Amino acid sequence: MGTPRQRQQAIVICVCLAVLITAVYWPVLHAGFLTYDDDLYVTANPHVLGGLTIRDVMWAFTAYHAANWHPLTWLSHALDCECFGRNAGGHHAVSVLLHVANTVLLFWVLRRMTGATWWSAGVAALFGVHPLDVESVAWVAERKTVLSGLFWMLAMWGYVRYVERPTRGRYAAVVGWYAMGLMAKPMVVTLPFVLLLLDYWPLGRTRWVPSVVGNNAPLRFGELVREKLPFFALAAVSCGVTIWAQHSAGAINSLERLSLGARMANAVVSYVRYMEKAVWPSGLAVFYPFRVWRPRAVIVAGAILAAVSCTVIRKARRQPHLAVGWFWFLGALVPAIGLVQVGSQSMADRYTYLPLIGLFIMLCWSVPSRAMERWHLKAITCVAAAAVLAVCAALSRVQVEYWRDSETLFRRALDVTRDNWVAHDGLGVVLEQTGRISEAIGHLEQALRIKPDFAEAHCNLGIALGQAGRIPEAIGHLEQALRIKPDFAEAHYNLGVALMASGRIPEAIEHYQQALRIKPDYAEAHYNLGVALGQAGRIPEAIGHLEQALRIRACLKK
Repeated sequence: MGTPRQRQQAIVICVCLAVLITAVYWPVLHAGFLTYDDDLYVTANPHVLGGLTIRDVMWAFTAYHAANWHPLTWLSHALDCECFGRNAGGHHAVSVLLHVANTVLLFWVLRRMTGATWWSAGVAALFGVHPLDVESVAWVAERKTVLSGLFWMLAMWGYVRYVERPTRGRYAAVVGWYAMGLMAKPMVVTLPFVLLLLDYWPLGRTRWVPSVVGNNAPLRFGELVREKLPFFALAAVSCGVTIWAQHSAGAINSLERLSLGARMANAVVSYVRYMEKAVWPSGLAVFYPFRVWRPRAVIVAGAILAAVSCTVIRKARRQPHLAVGWFWFLGALVPAIGLVQVGSQSMADRYTYLPLIGLFIMLCWSVPSRAMERWHLKAITCVAAAAVLAVCAALSRVQVEYWRDSETLFRRALDVTRDNWVAHDGLGVVLEQTGRISEAIGHLEQALRIKPDFAEAHCNLGIALGQAGRIPEAIGHLEQALRIKPDFAEAHYNLGVALMASGRIPEAIEHYQQALRIKPDYAEAHYNLGVALGQAGRIPEAIGHLEQALRIRACLKK
């Protein structure tokens, strides 16, 4: 697209984007795995550590592990293990490369749709180095976000090509990329809505706004919606599968635990908090505790959202980029805004990976074209843009450093948030694993003071108390964890350990068996059950479980 000189200019921009992102994220290549979810996705997942075997590929497409169905994410992690094993640097490098690819593709798609090279470059650069994106790129467990982002960008690219010359093959390609995105992370479910926005501007497929590039024939809104019906069908299937997976894992909070009113209030306030962090990205944390907001805060946030929405609608014909960018941001966040509350966070930086593009479009296309026509205005614009990108890159580089290890990450969360039970629990686990038991117990007890029904903290405190020799207290907390969360494999296992230490072998055997019923590939439970069965004189059964433990451990060491 464009003259040879323009194409060369675009290639140079892509190279600069890649170099800038690599410079920002270089420290993460020396970071390790985290204790927070990286074990679920990689370090303690035998189906991933085993690489791309037929058995594990089948598991990827049939499992609802980690409260999700995202087979392509599992295959991506398995491929990393096939190539890099347990070398965390290799896993991080792939995530950074995916983010680079997403940024470059975003630039090319916007440029092809609008013909505006520098505005497209501005959006892509902000996307590439904004601090809110660090969580998605620097966290191995968030591979699903950058991977689904790749399929989102490819689907948009394919859609632009389809609009330019509609053929069945090009349409099928767009549907295929979208389906692959859903199999990486279901949050891309909102893509059909974004495609309808792009039909309005810049593709100009409606009668209200002309096409920015080319002469696309206007269609009725009903025709544009019918064109997206296969996408909506895939979206409905993906939503159903995702809700089923999360409900099966107990990840969705019921209305009894968290009312619809509280969720809606949090959603309204969170939209404005995301906007605030997009403009002033400070105090970023791996976990933001859910809060019950005062009516005044909800009213003010609602007024801000309503005012912006009315403004962009009023200017939709003269400045269509404002409406498209704004409703891209609002719409793309809907799956993660908390109306269906998964987990106990109020918001999360990783949820903004694709929605923030809408705000960046609003910002960059608000720079008038005449600013690039006169040399002094062009110089001012370029200096201002460079300053914004330099600040974003510097802040992102600082944020990347917080992701180098679990202790640094959780201590940072405690510094910038209050009453953060997840950060206290996570730090307690790290301290327990590094032998600082008394300090670990303090943080785990603090987590339970904030949230007494936190099953994971009860379990982790039971483990720490057991290591401190306080076995009766350990048993009490592990039993409490199981009262809160009966199908908690780790609590069953560790209760078995504590009961064995107390000489209660039959009870320990029962809990080891319960752990294996929930988590059949639990190597430690197989081993300890084998030991307990041996002590009970059930030698053949003991041998079977010990052999199974060896098979699983051999897989984990690959």
